[in-house]
Amino acid sequence: MIGERLPERLSPLAARFGLRPWYGDIHNHCGISYGHGSLEAALRRARRQLDFVSVTGHAYWPDMPVDDASVAHIVDFHVKGFARLQKLWAGHFEELARADEPGVFTVFPGYEIHSFAHGDYTVVYRDIAGQPLIEAETPTELHRLLRAAVGDGAFAFPHHIGYRLGARGVNWDSVVAELSPVMEIVSMHGCSETSVMDRPFLHSMGPSDGFSTARHGLSRGHRFGFLGNTDHHSGYPGSYGHGRSAVYAAENDRDALWEAINGRRTNALTGDSSHLFLAVGDAVQGATVAAGGNAELELEAVGGGFIDCIDVIRNGDIVARVTPDLAPSPIEVANGSMETLLVLELGWGARGSFHDWTGTLELLDGEILGVEPRLRGPEVVSPLEGDGDGEDEARVELDGSRISFALRAMANPNNSTAATQAIAARIRIRPDSRVRLTVDGQVFEASAERLLQGALSGNLGPIDSPAFRLHPLPRPHQWQWHGSIGIEPLRRGEWLYARMRQANGQWNWTSPIFCE
Repeated sequence: MIGERLPERLSPLAARFGLRPWYGDIHNHCGISYGHGSLEAALRRARRQLDFVSVTGHAYWPDMPVDDASVAHIVDFHVKGFARLQKLWAGHFEELARADEPGVFTVFPGYEIHSFAHGDYTVVYRDIAGQPLIEAETPTELHRLLRAAVGDGAFAFPHHIGYRLGARGVNWDSVVAELSPVMEIVSMHGCSETSVMDRPFLHSMGPSDGFSTARHGLSRGHRFGFLGNTDHHSGYPGSYGHGRSAVYAAENDRDALWEAINGRRTNALTGDSSHLFLAVGDAVQGATVAAGGNAELELEAVGGGFIDCIDVIRNGDIVARVTPDLAPSPIEVANGSMETLLVLELGWGARGSFHDWTGTLELLDGEILGVEPRLRGPEVVSPLEGDGDGEDEARVELDGSRISFALRAMANPNNSTAATQAIAARIRIRPDSRVRLTVDGQVFEASAERLLQGALSGNLGPIDSPAFRLHPLPRPHQWQWHGSIGIEPLRRGEWLYARMRQANGQWNWTSPIFCE
């Protein structure tokens, strides 16, 4: 967020606990192993739209199918990627240290281990300097070796857990709770919350399996928090819509973030840096409560756009659903002026083309409070698919009531995959406020009242030319909600969490609250 972060007046429940959300991606890849793009570029891109990051190398695969000729091409790029990481590992800490800025942008080292038998794990270290690259064949062995090497300075989380057991999905029987306080439930691979979601597993590795989902693991008695990460392979941490995490801590501090992750005060998100906070009495997401305690659930939500619904999930069942349009309860009530969200989306045009957008977005007779870049990287995963690097020099800057930008947007590759780039701004408008977009020498204007009634779109030229869209402005009750929900007292072994779906298809999941 460029400018003012989410203020306490829009997150009073989280502020009551001395917490605020910080957004990051701790599982993504670049050219330090197999992947594309330089580490320097990946860290620069991460800083544009994240508060913390870990850029992950591919390190080890103990049960790799080396004797299967049909997948020799896959084995080949893995072997080369592992060797590359081994070569670069010791020296890459200097690059991480240069990018790290205490209190502003936090960098954690990390790497990945694959496994058919146990699922894939991402190892994350707390401290930057000189961490070991440990190879282990089981989570138990990994836990033992990490503890011997760095004590409590590392954890490892399963990712893309939804793949079936034996196909690099999670193995619930070998999960080590002390090693894995959190698990990744959404990424480019798909969503692993439950069997049927609107983000299915489409990778060549196969579909998801119901017994590998987060809900199944929770029903088996495992306790873990939720993460979202991109698993992006083209040096673009935080690539919009592919996954990210929110960590609730008092400040963007290495130790504070580390304590929050290990305390499961985490959310999994898909794209927008939204806010969803859950409390039962004095316990927030990730915590454990006593049986029979407080039966009132407090919820606080600040969307990155129009909120469709907020669900409360208890032991796998939806026990409450909030639809803000039907039960409005905004955190802040408009009084003369109104705070809302302005989103500019850029792209479209003839397939296979791109456009370099340069321009400004101004708010006349209003205030721009903060700016959130929503930028995507190229969706190239395998080294066999192309280099996917594209040294991206996107720029998004806020100066008073004007946002200046320069960025490249690819045309959408088909009618169901978005490749657009976007800029979101939290703004305060008055009755006479107007929005002015100046791009490629053309000027487009719309009143705030016009955008409250619906989106405004335009092309730079004739049909099939690059186009823009100014999204509709939500009223406070459409992007904020807070309130209490009465629930039956929690019983021993139960768990509950909340999830929020936005009208633009972006999601947010809180980690569960557990009952002893």
